Amino acid sequence: MQKGYEFNSLDFIAAGGVVSMSVAIILLLMSIASWYLIVTKSLLAWRLRITFRTYIQEFWSKEKLSNRSNFSGTIEPDDHALARLAKLAFAASEHYQLYEAKKTGTVGHDEFVARAMNRTIADESAKMESGLTILASVGSVSPFVGLFGTVWGIYHALASISLSGQATLDKVAGPVGEALIMTALGLAVAIPAVLAYNAIVRSNRMIVSQIESFGYDLHNLLITGAVINPKANLKAAIPPKERLHAVEVSA
Repeated sequence: MQKGYEFNSLDFIAAGGVVSMSVAIILLLMSIASWYLIVTKSLLAWRLRITFRTYIQEFWSKEKLSNRSNFSGTIEPDDHALARLAKLAFAASEHYQLYEAKKTGTVGHDEFVARAMNRTIADESAKMESGLTILASVGSVSPFVGLFGTVWGIYHALASISLSGQATLDKVAGPVGEALIMTALGLAVAIPAVLAYNAIVRSNRMIVSQIESFGYDLHNLLITGAVINPKANLKAAIPPKERLHAVEVSA
């Protein structure tokens, strides 16, 4: 009974020459870069959620507006989006009251503060999206890099078989099957990158939504001096019972 073909991926990659080695190194670097971004982005999102929750509770617990304007938070002061947004919003409001309010024909206080806050939110959103281009590129390119390595490996294996003059099935199936390891490596790099990209994009969207919600309440506070409270407005809109009168309907 003939001994079966022994698969050895490392020997196959080494025997493939410079091309196979280059493809393997490229896939390895792609995998390292994608997993680095996956870990760092996941930890950053987890830390931001905790920081935002603590900051929002502490910010709205301040009774006076002056206390809020100087508040940076007890967790990592001025090192997160909400603290920077609040600081810039108060600075924009004070700037308008000192300079723009004395001019005529300029934008209103509402629009001036809103523009400053929208620019800050856009900058924070751009910061969170850094690195996602690399993750998306790895997810889309790595399968083709692995496929290129497979094609080159099959070509190299068939060339070696043709030189040996033995084109039997057991001689062909082994090297060709071993060449497919490149495609498997490309998919192993691409699948985690694509899944992580979708998860991180969704997480960033939720974080930006939380920043915009905080900015909306802060904008109302700076313009009107109070935050919109739907429950309080609903109670004020409902007339008391003593004001309700029966309406007589004529027969």
